[in-house]
Amino acid sequence: MYTAALVGTGRIGFSLGFDKKREQPASHTMALLANHKIKIVAGADCDEKKLSDWQCYVKKKSGFNPLVFTSSGQMYKEFSSGSGDGVPDIITIAVNEDSHLQECLSAIEARPRLVILEKPVALNSSQAALIAEASKKANVPVMVNHERRFAADYNAAKSYMKKIGALQSIRGELYSGLRIYAPEFEESGEYSLLHDGTHLVDIIRFLLGEDLCNPLVTGIFRDEKGAVRNFSAHYSTESCPDVSIYMSGRSRFFSFGLDILGTEGRICLGNGYAKFYQRKESKLYTGFYSLSRDRSVRLSRKTGYFSNMMQNAVDFLDGLSELKSPLTEAISDLRALEEIKDFLKN
Repeated sequence: MYTAALVGTGRIGFSLGFDKKREQPASHTMALLANHKIKIVAGADCDEKKLSDWQCYVKKKSGFNPLVFTSSGQMYKEFSSGSGDGVPDIITIAVNEDSHLQECLSAIEARPRLVILEKPVALNSSQAALIAEASKKANVPVMVNHERRFAADYNAAKSYMKKIGALQSIRGELYSGLRIYAPEFEESGEYSLLHDGTHLVDIIRFLLGEDLCNPLVTGIFRDEKGAVRNFSAHYSTESCPDVSIYMSGRSRFFSFGLDILGTEGRICLGNGYAKFYQRKESKLYTGFYSLSRDRSVRLSRKTGYFSNMMQNAVDFLDGLSELKSPLTEAISDLRALEEIKDFLKN
């Protein structure tokens, strides 16, 4: 049994676990509670109402009343005092982006066996480098919650890529109503390139197994206040000559998806769908081949994105697995986003 503490009892930390439309578990609390090898022993949040609601829920579901603190500093001080069972094995950080640096450094200093950090790592690569340095010095590994790395549908796509021949193109799309980028939001991280774009860049890098460097950025559209609302970034990698990222921050809907085209097949997947295609003799034209839906790929309705992440943490602590979303990968994502941001700034 591993003990765990949660810093941040807001949406991703707790309340998304009550969203009836989302696949559950959809928050760190629910994923921690769902794993039979983890016991939640403490939580911290500056919002006393949220903290109290969280404590009552955890007690009701687990039968154990966790300690609560209005700051992570108070929590770590209590752990170090020797009055309890010591620092928890896992410290999960589920706070806003602008607090990632300080909260992660504080968690590392407390010396747990593992820190689970919400994405993105930090507001910029300079802050991320400080986290990496502290992690290495204290020998405290950090896992970043890039959830699609753990989802069954994206892992099925990664395996299926071997069946679609040589890669011709990968197109990633993300549409929402949040600004893509504006300089005045850099200190808060409240812009889509960082908040949502980290998922898009990360899953493309995960599927390719390559970094994304030296983008050609086109299609930049700015609103009347100068905020970037549209752009496209284009790459050529060793395994794929055409990798494109399209983002919109002026759409009245949210959409996240990938279209992966090979010489022998195709994969289309995103939020709520996953379709796989193979080259077959055409039913429409004599002497031609067409793409036909491969019905042999069967996926369950649940992707297990959050529960699989937490299980990977347990397997890592058990010595059975490497971290599937380590700090180094997340920092590479951040650097790719910063290259795009440099174009948008200019």
